[in-house]
Amino acid sequence: MSALFPGAIPGLDFLGGLFVGVAGASAWDPTLAFVMAGAILPMALAWRIQRRMPKPLAGDDFHVPATRKLDAALAAGALLFGIGWGLTAICPGPAIANLGLAPLAVLPFLAAMLAGMLAGMLLHLVGGAGLTVRS
Repeated sequence: MSALFPGAIPGLDFLGGLFVGVAGASAWDPTLAFVMAGAILPMALAWRIQRRMPKPLAGDDFHVPATRKLDAALAAGALLFGIGWGLTAICPGPAIANLGLAPLAVLPFLAAMLAGMLAGMLLHLVGGAGLTVRS
């Protein structure tokens, strides 16, 4: 059960963002909670299957994080990400795709997303941790 706890934090944060959005939005779509459940259940199953496999079906090895450390930076990033996603109901991938359909509506979200990414990189560099890129 303790292995599930760190992964539950972003999910609970996302759910909290959905409910905070109720207070500030005139039209809240409760079906977004089903989107969250629709992501959690298959991933939980996939992780259980992956643990039993010696290697992936279409690759040489699994690319999983090297650490399971939950630090303040990760928690703050997950918190901001979850609140932003819950309040706007826009996932980063489809937000980029929405540039072709409704660019003026999605540009503020993309600008905030890019600013957050840049702020995260700068905080890592200033903090001395640097950015690590795994290949």
